Amino acid sequence: MQQTIYHIPALLEECINGLNIKSDGTYIDVTFGGGGHSRAIMSRLGENGRLYGVDQDMDAYANRLDDSRFTFVHSNFAFLKNFMRYYGVEKVDGILADLGVSFHHFDDAERGFSFRADAPLDMRMNRSAALDAAHVVNDYEESRLAEVLYLYGELKQSRRMAAALVKARSQQPLATTGQLIEVVRPFIKPAQEKKELAQVFQALRIEVNQEMDVLKRLLQQSLDLLGPGGRLVVITYHSLEDRLVKNFIRSGNVEGNIEKDFFGRVNSPFKAVNNKVIVPCDEEVAANPRSRSAKLRIAERI
Repeated sequence: MQQTIYHIPALLEECINGLNIKSDGTYIDVTFGGGGHSRAIMSRLGENGRLYGVDQDMDAYANRLDDSRFTFVHSNFAFLKNFMRYYGVEKVDGILADLGVSFHHFDDAERGFSFRADAPLDMRMNRSAALDAAHVVNDYEESRLAEVLYLYGELKQSRRMAAALVKARSQQPLATTGQLIEVVRPFIKPAQEKKELAQVFQALRIEVNQEMDVLKRLLQQSLDLLGPGGRLVVITYHSLEDRLVKNFIRSGNVEGNIEKDFFGRVNSPFKAVNNKVIVPCDEEVAANPRSRSAKLRIAERI
């Protein structure tokens, strides 16, 4: 039986170099997943180094590292600071976040993340969470549904899609990804079908998992958790995430409100390590097409 790949880590070497790992340092991989980034971090740590791998999906637990220097934390990274306090950790030397969806989530048809298989409208990263895609599609008011599709999917036909979904669900509840696709397909150009369906599913996934709010909370907590010289390394996959991270690194807040000192110099608790966003090389994209939209930003705590 062929073993399926849980996930191929994006921009692996760039992330590890960006963390500037100290052998005795303490690091957090807040999106543990298949453990690819974490294994690379561990290879740079000495006997006194520590690594915490955080993931809200218990499926990732099977990939935990059998090493006394590693701790698996089953949690949403929105609660990172609380869990670090629980483990007696006040400051860390690096935080890594790969915000992409893993191969595992796309390939596990029952989770409903992919438009390539007919499956229940779920899309929860944490299977015990109350909100799922079926609730969003069937219970949200039309205006709110349109807003989700527009803001998180950047879909020009968001209002027409939302109106069609509301009309369809009045006949019968929409329970599967296949039913969802049939309703929105008339508003998608055939030549753009894969791209725009991916945008529809992305929008619902972001809403279900409250990804933008969770990212904001992670960034804000990094201010307290990273010690001087500590590194924040974040891979984003769409413009909304990237804008938040860019704003935060530049200003110390997700809104991007810049404060300047008497001399006109920007006051920020971080300095950008890479002024220009890092993207995958052609060879990586060829080997791992899902990394195509990855953007890496690295910052150092002042």
